[in-house]
Amino acid sequence: MMKRKLMIAPAMLLLLMAVDVQAKGNIERGADLSFDCIECHGMEGKGSFETPAIAGLDEAYIIKQLRAFQSGQKKSMDDMMHTYTEDRSDQELQDLAAFWASKQK
Repeated sequence: MMKRKLMIAPAMLLLLMAVDVQAKGNIERGADLSFDCIECHGMEGKGSFETPAIAGLDEAYIIKQLRAFQSGQKKSMDDMMHTYTEDRSDQELQDLAAFWASKQK
């Protein structure tokens, strides 16, 4: 009985670790979704005097920021980032993050 428990424990741990893995963003889908971003951040994501550059930032950093805007934890000018992210799925946010991270600074 003890051997069986010892065999089940590692299997359960592997299963829990697999569930925690997130899907990676898809650059092509992110490009298709980026039309709202371009309005303020520009075609190349270089930003302007009012908006930050987002091109070439770390993908994990971008997704963290997008999720914070979506949840309302982080605010932007006129709350535009919340408006742009509130109806997006997490996969769409990941796709956007992958796209902007893939661009050159």
